[in-house]
Amino acid sequence: MSLSTAFFAIIKRDLVLALRRRSEVANPLLFFILVITLFPLGIGAQPHLLQSIAPGIIWVSALLAAMLSLDSLFRSDFDDGSLEQILLSAHPASLLVLAKVIAHWLVTGFPLLIVAPLLAVFLGMPTSSLGVLLLTLLLGTPVLSLIGAIGVALTVGLRRGGMILSLLVLPLYVPVLIFASNAVEMAGAGLPIQAQLNILISFLIMAVFLAPWPTAAALKMSIN
Repeated sequence: MSLSTAFFAIIKRDLVLALRRRSEVANPLLFFILVITLFPLGIGAQPHLLQSIAPGIIWVSALLAAMLSLDSLFRSDFDDGSLEQILLSAHPASLLVLAKVIAHWLVTGFPLLIVAPLLAVFLGMPTSSLGVLLLTLLLGTPVLSLIGAIGVALTVGLRRGGMILSLLVLPLYVPVLIFASNAVEMAGAGLPIQAQLNILISFLIMAVFLAPWPTAAALKMSIN
């Protein structure tokens, strides 16, 4: 089997398994929706306040939803022994790990992009910011999955690694949160956002090229 065939086979396999475990797919999305819809109830009917903090609300909710879905990234493969077979493959483990992260993002991150515009309108965000919101989510959520994969790989062998995982990945998520939410906020104010988008693009490129290697190395340590 060639590398490209193995790469896409892993993506297809993970997508099929995710469709069979629909609750794991739905939980992050429902959490994302519930957190955003509860904010107006807690703050009250203050349209201007909601509009001003809408970018932060959506991005904090997306960050928490991403963290909620991380544990399922390698857990089932670790429990049934599939992960060990992937790491023992003749193909580079880092690229196979990247395939699993892509499949994970398609299942948990991509649905957030679909519902985010509706929730943004619900919070009163100006329509001029919706395109930028989608762009920041498209650039930022894969970074969350790639960074989170390193933390999951380090804690997958622990029985209760959820708290440790949060402590590991949350500080690394903060720069993405800051630049993404700031880009949406500045777009709503009619200010230039090219600098923030360039930084997010840089984050994504670095995460794609750098994150799979430590993830694969951490997985090898976890299964030994």
